[in-house]
Amino acid sequence: MARRSEHSQEQIKEMVLAAAETIVVEDGFNALTVRKIAMEIGYTVGSIYMVFANMSDLIIHLKARTLDELAEHLAACPADGDPGERLMKLADIYLDFAAKHFNRWRMIFDMQSEEVPPDWYQQKIEYMFDIVESLIRQLHAGTDAESERRAARALWSGVHGISILALTGHGQPSGIDSARASVSLLVSTFIRGWRVA
Repeated sequence: MARRSEHSQEQIKEMVLAAAETIVVEDGFNALTVRKIAMEIGYTVGSIYMVFANMSDLIIHLKARTLDELAEHLAACPADGDPGERLMKLADIYLDFAAKHFNRWRMIFDMQSEEVPPDWYQQKIEYMFDIVESLIRQLHAGTDAESERRAARALWSGVHGISILALTGHGQPSGIDSARASVSLLVSTFIRGWRVA
């Protein structure tokens, strides 16, 4: 078993998050326990609670890692070209990420606590919506910021809903191809409607 002096608190924090991420990927979010993480990294439960206030704190940091990776994928969408095509591409990137990293992606939306997420975490979510809002703004000049905000959230709720239903097999034919066709229909219909609104 490793000794505390062998790693800094930042190193232990990274080890904890990496081990927790592996557990979620391999066994699902419900398999995640602090004891299991401690066994994976060779430290005591107490050592983990020296770098995280509690399990909720650990989980929010773990979810943040996934949000950051998802945001990187979305931000990599080409910045030039037709905003409608870029919006379609964003939806495709989102669906691909969900399919390839299903357990981590689904974990983001698993509400285990009644606690309000901290501001720094909420900013990560807002950043992703900002990407969508900027494209919606380009689709139809002259709309007000609140309408763009609402439209971005409505559209992405639909994209997310199709993704979760298709990838879990609930409510519609399962599989990535079925989901891709449904997402494409949703986004293209939204774009046509928004451009003439």
